[in-house]
Amino acid sequence: MTAGAATHIYPFVPGGAADGTKLISGAVVLSDLTGKPCFGLKGGGSAAWLAAQGVPLPAVNRIGDHRGMRVLRLGNEDILFLAENAGETLAQIKAAWLTAVAPKGYSSWREEGWAWMRLSGPRLVEAMSGLCALDLRPQKFGVDDIAQTRVGHIEAVAFRSPTGFDILFDITASAYFARAVAAVAGHQHRGHP
Repeated sequence: MTAGAATHIYPFVPGGAADGTKLISGAVVLSDLTGKPCFGLKGGGSAAWLAAQGVPLPAVNRIGDHRGMRVLRLGNEDILFLAENAGETLAQIKAAWLTAVAPKGYSSWREEGWAWMRLSGPRLVEAMSGLCALDLRPQKFGVDDIAQTRVGHIEAVAFRSPTGFDILFDITASAYFARAVAAVAGHQHRGHP
């Protein structure tokens, strides 16, 4: 690491605020993706600047794809890139945005302020029904839909991932969310409906 380079400490890593909090696995699996590359733009000019860069934008509360990244449109001028396996592509967009002149919106600091968790496993459907009041069955909630709702009693953004559901929320609630998921999974494991 070069002198002066910052290292991010995410909640579940050693030294993080949620260090020691168990991420459950088994019938319900909770995975932490918070350290994966993401970047959000918000405010006037965001959508127009991205469109001028050739980024196809989905409708509000929908998900699109761009060069291996998921593009979440949370509002007309609120766009989030998730680059789980496309960090280099995201870095190119960020670099272009940093050097661009206004109007280009502003960074929403999602990479600093949001946790990114994934729920999966054979009991996923039951767990999500215990964590979220929305009907998230595939016939009601498609692969490119976004729900801005409460999950595990926390304001969150939820959407389908290839293996389950991804949940984005305020990073300060990371340990609380992990405990809420564990409680719901434990309740189901004991045979309760």
